[in-house]
Amino acid sequence: MTGEIGLFCLILALITSVVQSTIPMWGAYVRNVRLMSVASSAAVAQFVLLALAFACLILAFVRSDFSLQVVAANSYTLKPLFYKVSSAWGQHEGSMLLWVLILALFGAAVAVFGNNLPATFKARTLAVQGMIGVAFIAFIIFTSNPFVRLLDAPLEGNGFNPLLQDPGLALHPPMLYLGYVGFSIAYSFSVAALIEGRVDAAWARWVRPWVLASWCFLTIGITTGSLWAYYELGWGGWWFWDPVENASFMPWLIGTALLHSALVVERRHALVNWTLLLSILTFTLSLIGTFLVRSGVLTSVHAFAVDPSRGIFILFMIVAASGGALALYALRARVVQNGPPFAGVSREGSILANNLLLLCATAVVFLGTFYPLLIDALTHDKISVGPPYFDIAFGPIMLAVAGLMAIGPFVRWRSDSAKVAASPLRYPAAVAALIGILVAALGHSIPAGLGFGFAAFLLMGLAIWFMKRTRIGSVPLAQSLAMARAFPRATWGFLGAHLGFVIAMIGITGMSAWESENVAFLRVNESVALGQYEFRLAGTDITNGPNYEAERLTFDVIHAGKPDGSITTERRYYPERDSYTTEAGIRPGLFFNLYVAYSDAGRPGGYTVRVNYHPFAMWIWLGGFVIAGGGMVSLTDRRFRVAGLHKVRVPAPAAAGGTA
Repeated sequence: MTGEIGLFCLILALITSVVQSTIPMWGAYVRNVRLMSVASSAAVAQFVLLALAFACLILAFVRSDFSLQVVAANSYTLKPLFYKVSSAWGQHEGSMLLWVLILALFGAAVAVFGNNLPATFKARTLAVQGMIGVAFIAFIIFTSNPFVRLLDAPLEGNGFNPLLQDPGLALHPPMLYLGYVGFSIAYSFSVAALIEGRVDAAWARWVRPWVLASWCFLTIGITTGSLWAYYELGWGGWWFWDPVENASFMPWLIGTALLHSALVVERRHALVNWTLLLSILTFTLSLIGTFLVRSGVLTSVHAFAVDPSRGIFILFMIVAASGGALALYALRARVVQNGPPFAGVSREGSILANNLLLLCATAVVFLGTFYPLLIDALTHDKISVGPPYFDIAFGPIMLAVAGLMAIGPFVRWRSDSAKVAASPLRYPAAVAALIGILVAALGHSIPAGLGFGFAAFLLMGLAIWFMKRTRIGSVPLAQSLAMARAFPRATWGFLGAHLGFVIAMIGITGMSAWESENVAFLRVNESVALGQYEFRLAGTDITNGPNYEAERLTFDVIHAGKPDGSITTERRYYPERDSYTTEAGIRPGLFFNLYVAYSDAGRPGGYTVRVNYHPFAMWIWLGGFVIAGGGMVSLTDRRFRVAGLHKVRVPAPAAAGGTA
């Protein structure tokens, strides 16, 4: 009965989403409060129904109910309980159910916490959110039903992709979806604002927390995915510019631009139309990411191999959602009032310039992702666009972004003098240039010099901004500390997120410029050298896990002729899937990682191993989590918790039969 209950909840959720997307929209048009109030009830009901459906799916996996097709194809009796639960979203059908559950979660959150929104605006926002729900719940029911029964249930399931049996991959999809789907709220807010023809500072105060929360979750999702690729795939890398990786990175780039432009709307009521457009584009890229993963147009280690007809369904939804919103934008953007003009040299101007750079960076990633797919579709020729293209085209843009990040906080709103704004950064710029030259010369790498130079410039810019705000050196230290304690949490969040960018920039630059690798075929007691390190294969043994067998290699590490501990790496065999995975041996450190991976089964009498030296590797993921942490700190600011809009009582015409 679990599957039938889950399917019944899905069908009820579809009906509820239809109600949510139609009745409140009509109620807002005729100013009928009773009809508009349906939006909140329907949004909460939709979330409850989808939560019940998802709980039924998890229960089926926990119980190993192999009469459900999705459980039989993706689970196994001996699989640990934790991975049985995560299997519920580790395949296409379950992950789509998680997708719509999070969509409903955000809609229910607006319904519960959005009581200070004007009634018509809230009704239209939830109605648009309901329309998205209609499309995706229908997609699940008609093309991706997770509750399909098998007429002849097997006694045992086919198992689960071993690469996904990892805590990082259990966390990675939910975090990505909280980011992807969270941007739907910004989309719905923007469409509702275009319908009403009004955007003000209060609108920006309401939309910014949703954008910031989604951006933080997406940052965590991307960071955990990168970390998983590093330690689980065994290839020693952290980012491959894989199309599915790019699918999550593009919304993050545009979402970063959206987050900053919404600040300008709130503070100065400028960039209003630009912010509305970014909201639409951000969610569009989220939908495109969903299409890439599920369309069958590409093969990736973390793409779902599904029927291309499902991709056509999603493509139609992208055209409807994005095309409809852009058409509405073209018709209504002129109605929305912008704020006062601003000079090119101003805080608004610097944020707009950074927005344009982020848009260019997104375009570079978009082109590198879709050009090979387009060529394949038109000519059936297989081409690849790899790291060299992205290093040349994407890297310089992000260096410029870092430079503007350092300058922006010193520029005044509305209008400023370039000379005055740049004066606090003259000496930091000279010091950063010197650091860059020294790093390039000593490290024999111009890209490393540029990366470290711009990172130093941004770091010193943050330090000088902090010193100016707290007047360090001009007043007693106790007074400076009191000023720092008085900072709003959003200010600390800004400092943390930008500091995280510096940390990640150092990690990416160091690992990209100075990584070294050696691959060797070894027998027991033989060794392979890498720089000042020597890795001697000390022995091998066989171990058993809950649902796998593993061959473990143990290496003695020798540094400059002296013993320096040991590292182990495993090659695991999963009988239920007849597949192997590599568990890399990693010794993490503050300034470098030692990395050893058992590459393959080798030849009789020996083993093929890869050893790597990864400078500043841990800084990459530390920076990502610090960026997300800065955003989370900002979310706790009182200004994000207190609603920016006063409750508006909308009178209902007598003919409509509504009551206030």
